Amino acid sequence: MDRTEGFGVYIDRTLKKVQHTFLQVFADNDIDLTIEQWVILQRVHLEGKEASQADIAKSNFRNRATTSRVISGLCKKGLLKKSRFRDDQKRYKLEMTEEGQLLMKKVMPLIKDLRRVSTIDISDDEFETFYKVLDQLYQNFDEYEGYKKPVK
Repeated sequence: MDRTEGFGVYIDRTLKKVQHTFLQVFADNDIDLTIEQWVILQRVHLEGKEASQADIAKSNFRNRATTSRVISGLCKKGLLKKSRFRDDQKRYKLEMTEEGQLLMKKVMPLIKDLRRVSTIDISDDEFETFYKVLDQLYQNFDEYEGYKKPVK
């Protein structure tokens, strides 16, 4: 077996375990959020008053339609409100409601604990290497131009 065989399975397995654990913690704490909703809610929280729907879509590597659908769901739940920027009527501004802010206060200790647990027995150097490898894998696939038959 060469060193690349099956690495996608390991990445997929790990991602599924992370998502399952997050969703289980949400359910155990009566938090009605999907992973997608959490990611967007957190991005809006981090971006603050300058959060725009387009920027959130770019920062989460999701297309605009998917992002719009998730944001609509968060608005229906009363966690976000959507309006236009005063100086740019083409862009949607996203703001957390009071209910959204309260939910963030409830969720953040859980998230911090999950992040803490995720790095047990992993040194800072190992974690930095992990990020570098993931970034390089991403870049390699981003630059992939299709299969090229070997020249004989």
